[in-house]
Amino acid sequence: MSRAASHDTGRARILVADDEPHLRRILASLLEGAGYEVVHAEDGRQAQEILAGPIPLQGALLDILMPGATGLEVLAALRHLPHRRDLPVVILTAKGQDADRQEAFKLGAADFVTKPFSPKRLLARIHELFPPS
Repeated sequence: MSRAASHDTGRARILVADDEPHLRRILASLLEGAGYEVVHAEDGRQAQEILAGPIPLQGALLDILMPGATGLEVLAALRHLPHRRDLPVVILTAKGQDADRQEAFKLGAADFVTKPFSPKRLLARIHELFPPS
């Protein structure tokens, strides 16, 4: 289920799309603790719906292996959306094959992070890519 603020808090808003509820909660806690607002997507289809909509986003974290649509499919689709064409995207995945990494960067991913990851390093990278407001 997606969770978006009904009012603008002035904080940078990041989409977290991962089909693992436990990881979504960990990422949300990490990001919210660092001053970000988080919008959740449980699968690739829900991520695509959120990205196609009007919710302002400063970045997205996409898992590769999700039902509905993979993170790479979501990334490819969002690059065709005029209002999301330049959105910074970090691919998070347990699937660290070179072919996936190459495809992610070819589609315009800002970074490719394999699970398990260091929360401290991930947050530092997120601060670089989508600075909190």
